[in-house]
Amino acid sequence: MIRTERDGTILTVWLDNPPYNFLTSEIMTALTDLLTSLERDDSTRAVILTSAVEEVFVSHYDVAEILSGAEASPVTLTRRSAAAALHTSRAADRIPGGQAALARAGAGGVADLRRYHEVCRRMRNSDKVFVAALNGRTLGGGCELALSCDIRLMADGPYEIGQPEILVGIIPGGGGTQLLTRVLGAARAMELCLEGAPITPARARDIGLVHRLVASADLMDEARSTAARLARRSPVAVAALKRAIYEGGSESLEKGLHIERTGFLETSSTATAQRAMTRYLEEIREVETSGQDLATFVAERLPRWVEGSVVEF
Repeated sequence: MIRTERDGTILTVWLDNPPYNFLTSEIMTALTDLLTSLERDDSTRAVILTSAVEEVFVSHYDVAEILSGAEASPVTLTRRSAAAALHTSRAADRIPGGQAALARAGAGGVADLRRYHEVCRRMRNSDKVFVAALNGRTLGGGCELALSCDIRLMADGPYEIGQPEILVGIIPGGGGTQLLTRVLGAARAMELCLEGAPITPARARDIGLVHRLVASADLMDEARSTAARLARRSPVAVAALKRAIYEGGSESLEKGLHIERTGFLETSSTATAQRAMTRYLEEIREVETSGQDLATFVAERLPRWVEGSVVEF
C-alpha cells in the first residue's frame, strides 16, 4: 500500500490505498520498515510523503480497525486500566511472541496505536527532512501524519483538513492533541479537536497548520523543489535542529536551551561545518580586500547559499 520513487537524495513515498486512502496497520507496518531502512541509508537526505489517490492525502485511520480493536477488549477500559494496558504492551515487546499473545487476548489494538506513535516519533527524530505534499482531504490520522513532517505543503482547493474524531466519541490517538498544541497553541488545538469540523486549506495556512498553499497542478513540483533545497543541509544539523525544536520546545526554557547548546556544540565540531565557516570567512575577506559593498555581496550570495549551502554537506 506504499510505493517509493528515488531521485538522487530525495525519496518520494506514495500512500496508495484507494479509494479513501485510509491508514491501516498494514500501512503503518510498511512505514515502520521504510523508516528502519532509512536510518541505515546515508544517501537519502529528504523524504516527500504524498498520496497516489487523487484529491485525497489520507481520509483518516481505518475506523473499522479501531472498532475491531475496541470490541476485542474483554473489558471497558478506564483511564487507569488503559495506562496499564499500554505498560503491558511495552513489556511484551521484550518477550518473544509477546505481542502475538496480547493480540489473541484482545489487546492487539494497543500495539497498533503504539506503532503509529513510533512511526511519527521516528520521523520527527530523523536526520532526513520530511516534506508532506497534501494533495487533498487530510483528516484524523492523516492530519497527524502530516504534523509529524517538518514541512507541510497543501493543494489549494475544495479540500478539508482537521481532527474529526470527537464526532464519533473518541479523541485523536495518533498524537493530534499534542502536536496541534505545539504547532498552534492550546486554544486553537482545543477548538479544532472539540468542534471536530474540518477547515479549508486557506484557513489551515492562516493559522499555521500548513506552511504553504500551492496550486494542485504545481504541488509535486513545489514539494520536489523544497525537498531538493533542504536535502542540501547538513544531516547532523538537521537532526540537532529537530531535537532542539521538537523536544526542546516542549520542555522548560532552561532544558530547551541546554538541548540547543548541545546541538550547537555538536554541529560546530563537525569537519563540514568548519569547512563551511572557513569558506564563508574567506569570501568575506575577499569582499573587504576588493572594496565591494558587504550588503551587496550578501544580497547576491545569500540566495545561492540558501539553495545550495556554503559548501556541500
